Amino acid sequence: MSLKYIIVWAFAQLVFITNGLVIADEYTLQRQQMVADIEDDVQITVKYITKKSFNKLVLQAMKTVPRHQFVPAKQRSMAYKNRPLAIGHGQTISQPFIVALMTDLLQPQPGQRVLEIGTGSGYQAAVLSELVAEVYSIEIIEELGEATTQLLTRMDYDNIKTRIADGYDGWPQYAPFDSIMVTAAISHIPPPLVKQLKNGGRMVIPVGTRFQTQYLTLVDKDKQGKVTTRQVLPVAFVPFTGGY
Repeated sequence: MSLKYIIVWAFAQLVFITNGLVIADEYTLQRQQMVADIEDDVQITVKYITKKSFNKLVLQAMKTVPRHQFVPAKQRSMAYKNRPLAIGHGQTISQPFIVALMTDLLQPQPGQRVLEIGTGSGYQAAVLSELVAEVYSIEIIEELGEATTQLLTRMDYDNIKTRIADGYDGWPQYAPFDSIMVTAAISHIPPPLVKQLKNGGRMVIPVGTRFQTQYLTLVDKDKQGKVTTRQVLPVAFVPFTGGY
């Protein structure tokens, strides 16, 4: 190989690497801006959520997970905007602020086992997987669930276990769960999910219907099994589907 060829080849590799870094930096900067937007929303909603900041580990997870991988290709340029996006099948990927809020409300801890009802694109499960030991996620739409399971496998999220089923009944095989997150609005809190929540655990769920005000609701189950609820914030989620 001539010296001239070696120099040209090396330059080509350098350009390729540089371009790769530019792309990576672009998404990194977009995630940082997304988190800044989330922090702005915290200040706007402080009277509802009763806190002035989110857990730093939650925000770090938001900076880490590549949201652009969880949206359709045609939506990729909008991936880090602080807004929900359509993902097909009548479903959406939630606004980043709502993802961060729901995650923060669960108070996730290393070693915990979390149940998610409504896998959707897989983004929320991926964020949770950065913070807990195991995520069990249920999706009722078969085509969406299969595609998301394949995506999570390709991205090596090996602490996320998925299932295609009606989430109303939870996942008794792996219960009880340290916390439960529901990502679709329902008119009431499903008793099977309350039963599968550990004493001392938390559930976050949008309660309401398509034609009524929905409220993001925090469910606390104390050490003795007593359940209390608190409405956190008015929200708009796709409706819960299934045979309930």
